[in-house]
Amino acid sequence: MKTSEIYEYLERISNLLRTDIRKGGISLGLQPVQLEALNYLFRCNRYSNSPVAVAEFLGLTKGTVSQTLAVLENSGLIEKHPDQKDRRVVHLELTDAGRRIVAECIPPKVLKQAAGEVDPAAQEVLLESLRSMLSALQHANRLRSFGVCKNCRHHALRPDGSRHCRLTGEDLSDSDSDKICREHETPPALPLAGG
Repeated sequence: MKTSEIYEYLERISNLLRTDIRKGGISLGLQPVQLEALNYLFRCNRYSNSPVAVAEFLGLTKGTVSQTLAVLENSGLIEKHPDQKDRRVVHLELTDAGRRIVAECIPPKVLKQAAGEVDPAAQEVLLESLRSMLSALQHANRLRSFGVCKNCRHHALRPDGSRHCRLTGEDLSDSDSDKICREHETPPALPLAGG
């Protein structure tokens, strides 16, 4: 098994990406964790934009995330809104300024440049390998998958083309369906034909 080599490559790549993100964040007065929180909130759907979900996704303590979110709110990059059904729940929304920062910084420029030098077929193989590795790590650590809504076992596409969540019983927009969901569950594998 090549575990040590895989670790070394992933760690080195992560360090290079964090360095580039840090440079961009510092120029904007933000720490990397703050950019990561903004990026998550940019990518998640309405079921997943709570402080608890941010903490789970980033693998950080609630205290660290609370401090991070306070800085982002005080900087005018996010807004807090109470849930319409449960006033104890808070939803976080990016402001226009927050969305602009994510668009400017994520993905890092160095990754865009490097990816442009890799053959598209190799990029597809890499993407599938990384997806498998992430899934295995989440499973091994008993973590939520935080997958894309439309790839979830609860996502339903109606004959008229509208979308529905079988878990919450609510209708979904196309935008919600294309975003990360905290409640994501991988659909069961389909049986092989003839098997």
